[in-house]
Amino acid sequence: MNEPFNGQPGGSPNAGWERATIEKLLFAQLKEQQAARRWRLAMRLLWLAVFGALAWAIWHVDQIEAPVSTPHTAVIDIRGPITAGAEASAEHVVASLRNAMEDSGAQAVVLLIDSPGGSPVQAGIINDEITRLKALHGKKVYAVVEETCASAAYYVAAAADAIYVDKASLVGSIGVLMDGFGFTGLMDKLGIERRLMVAGENKALLDPFSPQDDNQKAYIQGMLGEIHNQFIAVVKKGRGERLKESPDTFSGLVWSGQQAVNLGLADGLGNLDHVAREVVKAEDIVDYTQRENVGLRLARQFGVSIGHGIYQAAAHAGVQLR
Repeated sequence: MNEPFNGQPGGSPNAGWERATIEKLLFAQLKEQQAARRWRLAMRLLWLAVFGALAWAIWHVDQIEAPVSTPHTAVIDIRGPITAGAEASAEHVVASLRNAMEDSGAQAVVLLIDSPGGSPVQAGIINDEITRLKALHGKKVYAVVEETCASAAYYVAAAADAIYVDKASLVGSIGVLMDGFGFTGLMDKLGIERRLMVAGENKALLDPFSPQDDNQKAYIQGMLGEIHNQFIAVVKKGRGERLKESPDTFSGLVWSGQQAVNLGLADGLGNLDHVAREVVKAEDIVDYTQRENVGLRLARQFGVSIGHGIYQAAAHAGVQLR
């Protein structure tokens, strides 16, 4: 005859163990459901924060102040590489130029340049727009070089009515460059075989893991020469008779500011304050540089990070996002 267990007639140790196990499972399931609810709530709050940040950024994008009625010198910074997506991109510089030109108080525009160059396409867009806006609004545009005005940056400066430099500035580099690497010799030493399949005999043009083809090299050299001739034409048009051309002028050499003045690549020595005071005759300086809003940039980067995290989570769960 069985004895009572845990105060229950007919009870057994197995029954008590089963009851405790069921209670643990129920509590674990309850905790899991609570954790899932907290996670869903956290994700909703996170997305709400993202959308809030984006909304704030959109409504607080840096704007140029209302047109200044008193006479002043408008200044636009062109700093760093002139490439798409950068602060010195054609998109930002052209927008800044339009704002400055349309302000009745702006007596002239100064491009404050410190750039090693960049894309000939971006520089060409800016150069063309400077020429168009000067004719449309009848205002002068001056370039003032700080440290460097080379390659695509000089392409931009060539459209200015006058270029002012510091005696130690670096100016010029009127040439076109396309660089890369070749690893065929290293692959031979390591015993690596290159397997490349293409449709179109020139599809693998400049492939660093294939031997350089003479015909393709000649083609690229011809294309670079064409872009170089475009650059030369822009400089000759912008500088006119002031340019003292020599065999080295368009060779890609870079000169000091003083040498640039002597060669006709620049018009004189002077900084921003000097040009505003002595050339434009408007000492007050107003910055029209259009810069990307910090909040918008951070919100976009945060959004990209969240999207990448969701994609990774979906991939681990076996879900494909198409």
